[in-house]
Amino acid sequence: MNKWIFALLGYTFFRLPGAALGFFIGSFFKSGVSKISNKDFEINLLALASMVIKADGKVTQNELDFVRTYFVTAYGKTRANQVFKIFNENVKNKGISLNKISTLFNVALNYESRLQVIHFLFGIAKADGTISKLEIEKLLEFSNLFKLSYADFSSIKAMFIKETDGAYKILELEKSASNEQVKKSYRDLAKKHHPDKVQHLGDVYVKAAQDKFQQIQKAYQNIKDERGF
Repeated sequence: MNKWIFALLGYTFFRLPGAALGFFIGSFFKSGVSKISNKDFEINLLALASMVIKADGKVTQNELDFVRTYFVTAYGKTRANQVFKIFNENVKNKGISLNKISTLFNVALNYESRLQVIHFLFGIAKADGTISKLEIEKLLEFSNLFKLSYADFSSIKAMFIKETDGAYKILELEKSASNEQVKKSYRDLAKKHHPDKVQHLGDVYVKAAQDKFQQIQKAYQNIKDERGF
């Protein structure tokens, strides 16, 4: 399938109002399977991506390109084409059930993998240069449904939005934290966000986790330099 058709598929999918996954999620739970299939994961991830893109009422080409590039890099053009096509042909007349998607992910994905999903969705929101208040609210809603701590959500947010004391926010700390608290938080986060935790999701997720891991290391180094320990 040539590039312009693939681009059209991607654009058509994300323009679908109320596109949905009821059929796929329903069939998954009826089967009684305890692990998510690759295709179910990819289609559900596309649904979440579409909700982030539409959260602020604007659909930008940069956001569409970010998702398309991510999926092609993660799964290859042929497989990505198939996922977009399945979504378009089978779910565009159904409504997305965020609760069903979150239930599916909570059952099938470990905590670290759900963190990586939120990190990916933040990347979509930032693709057009800024993350709006509405997008942050939508991402926080996802995070809560994925049963992630607010501290972990705030840490990922600080990686994408520069804030005062950003290094402390990345390490989930107040600036008043002791040196021992800084060291402990760094160790805990380094373990939680280690790339090995998401190896099962594929190389592109490992690379994203490595980028996140490096930001945690950088935040820790900045605090060490600031405090001189």
